[in-house]
Amino acid sequence: MAQTPTAASTSQLSASIQRYFEIALYLLVLTGFGTLVSTGGLDLVTTLFVTGALLVKGYCLATRRVLMIPEQWTTILTLLYVAFYIADYFLFSRAFLNATVHLVLFVLVVRLFSTRRDRDHYFLAVISFLMVLAASVLTVDTTFLLAFASFLLMAVATFILMEMRSAAGRASVHSRPSESSQKMGFSLVATAPVFVFFISLGAAAIFFVLPRMSSGYLSAYSPSGEISTGFSDRVQLGRIGEIQQSNAPVMHIRVDGDLAGALDLKWRGVTLNLFDGKAWSNPHEQHFLNRSTGGFFLLSVRGLERPEIRLPGRTIHYRVVMEPITSNVFFLAPTPLALQGNYRAVTMDTGGAVYNIDADHLITSYEATSNIAQPGPAELRLASADFPPEIQLNYLQLPTLDPRIPQLADQISSRAPNNYEKAILLERYLRTHFEYSLQLVRAPRQDPLANFLFERKRGHCEYFASAMAVMLRTLGIPSRVVNGFRGGEFNDITAQYLIRARDAHSWVEAYFPGYGWVDFDPTPAGPPAMHSGWSRGMLYLDALSSFWREWVISYDVSHQRILGQQATRSGLEWARRLQSWGRQRYEAWLGAARRAQQTMADSPWRWSLIGGLATVLLLLTANAGALWRAFRRRQLAAHPENSPRAAATIWYEKAVRLLARRGVNKSASQTPAEFVDSIGDQALRTPLARFTEHYEQARFGDSSRDAASLPELFEEVAAASRH
Repeated sequence: MAQTPTAASTSQLSASIQRYFEIALYLLVLTGFGTLVSTGGLDLVTTLFVTGALLVKGYCLATRRVLMIPEQWTTILTLLYVAFYIADYFLFSRAFLNATVHLVLFVLVVRLFSTRRDRDHYFLAVISFLMVLAASVLTVDTTFLLAFASFLLMAVATFILMEMRSAAGRASVHSRPSESSQKMGFSLVATAPVFVFFISLGAAAIFFVLPRMSSGYLSAYSPSGEISTGFSDRVQLGRIGEIQQSNAPVMHIRVDGDLAGALDLKWRGVTLNLFDGKAWSNPHEQHFLNRSTGGFFLLSVRGLERPEIRLPGRTIHYRVVMEPITSNVFFLAPTPLALQGNYRAVTMDTGGAVYNIDADHLITSYEATSNIAQPGPAELRLASADFPPEIQLNYLQLPTLDPRIPQLADQISSRAPNNYEKAILLERYLRTHFEYSLQLVRAPRQDPLANFLFERKRGHCEYFASAMAVMLRTLGIPSRVVNGFRGGEFNDITAQYLIRARDAHSWVEAYFPGYGWVDFDPTPAGPPAMHSGWSRGMLYLDALSSFWREWVISYDVSHQRILGQQATRSGLEWARRLQSWGRQRYEAWLGAARRAQQTMADSPWRWSLIGGLATVLLLLTANAGALWRAFRRRQLAAHPENSPRAAATIWYEKAVRLLARRGVNKSASQTPAEFVDSIGDQALRTPLARFTEHYEQARFGDSSRDAASLPELFEEVAAASRH
């Protein structure tokens, strides 16, 4: 039996919707899997397997080929993989989460090539959402933001098509395919982003307004601990060098008032004072810091390690936003004075390091104030060499050393008249006689310090700092090693310093009575970082990442308070500006009115004339359109042959109005011919019939000759209507 046109149209439209739906669902699965892969949490084999399956499915969709796994094979494959799941759990992955992810992805691949019913499509959509949900737990990077935006766009398009597909199956009346299916793709491309925009707008409003009960989201995220190992209580020589191999961001720092990146600061992490020849350790005792009434922690060191410095203060205030690393150390500029953040328990050791011991909250963001003033060379040259007993006990300890090390220290500093000059000579010697290198030592050395000083003669900052600290101690000068970060790249877009893992650094602090700890940096400068157009472009991505980390990932009650304060200040400022502008305008208008009043009082006749002319001009301007239309009608009526259609309408309306004034009214439902027949007066009906005949010829026949006769015929009608 032949298919009816309606049935053919219905079939073609349903096929178009089905194809768009299959493509959208495929892209939804693809973006969901891509979001999961971007976290770096999937192994290579699984990534390649699922990627290959998605490429094959994409090829089939592009070429309109059908590749389906038989239903009985779907069940068999699923049962076989469930058996493999046990082996995966105990032998390969050895983790419940990884093995379960493998199982779900395998079922996803099987279902891609066995979708027959609606529930199969729903299953794929749910699995896609679960992959994005898993990615949100595994990463906090801006890559997730971009991937999620793509997923949300595809999800909206998929569910629109899902509803259209369902409605098309239930509909009894269908439009023509040429009017629907051909425009469907363009409509989806235009509609889906609009929906996504309003969804994102509403979600953002809810997100920023919804009260925050806790900021512990990142406590579940625990990436690799390569960075944290360099800032623990015990650090092996070479650990900082391993950290410097990475280019990963560690933190962003904004210093109040620094808009040009003019500062070159060190960000202290931990101080290490006990050296065993291969590693530095930190045996300092910690004490809890009390939160002040202003909500910040005063950073005071117990004991004699931080006496009152005989210098005018130079304080800076800064805000730090940390990447989610597992270290519990606050990185602060020297000398830290106060710390503010949403942390319940903060401690400080006698070496000046500050720790967060709240295990439920990783360090995400904090504010601090530091005094970055340093004593000058003149003061330090005059410093006493009488060290407090606690300083001598903790910072002059030495392991068994190669005898060449103290000999080298004596040789370098033999001419120095004071401790400061000795430190300067050691710092200068290491900077000028040794080479900076990030190449790590392949095999551990029995005495790494002696190997660095007398054989290898090159290394990274740890070796330079350790060598100087040890040689200072051989000279009787208390010293310690500090691990932290230095410098960073200034992003002028956000006015923030971007500190990367490669900026990890070790330096030396020596003690001078009356001035405290003074830092020295014996490490020679490394090769300068290259800044290309691409690196400039990366700064824009870093700005986006910084905003994402601070205002989304780390968003908490303090951020809500900041937003509220900024909104209040902005609102008050705008209100003040608007009030000031209104007052100025009012005063200006009032002054102008007074001057105009005085001027008119001085010349009343002249201003009366000007006012009259202005009123006439105003009336003419307001009625310019009506005047022009009246003039145009008069022109057309005077020369009807130039525009027969328009002129015929004008003359006929004029005739109808004339007869209405004479008591002969035309009904709106009457045609011109019916109106003529309704007139009983033969003397009036005859000229009106001739007028109507010529009117219709001009109006509908565009006859110039008939239009030209209308004025004369109108006069005949007017004369007849007067009798």
